[in-house]
Amino acid sequence: MLDRDACSRNFGIAIDVRSPGSVVATMAVTDKFVNGFGVCHGGIVFTLADTAFAFACNAYNKETLSVSANIEWLRPAHAGDVLIATAIEDTVSGRHGYYTVNVRNQDDELVAIFHGHSVSRDKPLFDEAPGQ
Repeated sequence: MLDRDACSRNFGIAIDVRSPGSVVATMAVTDKFVNGFGVCHGGIVFTLADTAFAFACNAYNKETLSVSANIEWLRPAHAGDVLIATAIEDTVSGRHGYYTVNVRNQDDELVAIFHGHSVSRDKPLFDEAPGQ
């Protein structure tokens, strides 16, 4: 999925799928991501959290899309920071999934909390090899 995700690759986001429904996404904040107030643009933090959410939802190998998402920014991030977004599945009911993503900096300070709601289209993302 990351191979087809030009946005995440261009942002330098690294993905670690821990298990279906659990993903850690990491990104360095560069000067390109700083807004007019000298802090990381909120949209960049949202993009990192949304990416972790997307990979957590899709780790079941079922095409899954976002229905809604919201974020609470708790502290600023700055150029030179490393942001770590940990997505955890709260619950799945039928085709609907609910996830929480905590975004922390390299000092383990909570930067933002993201909540996402997904819906599965129930079709595979890729063909699995026989025996898997």
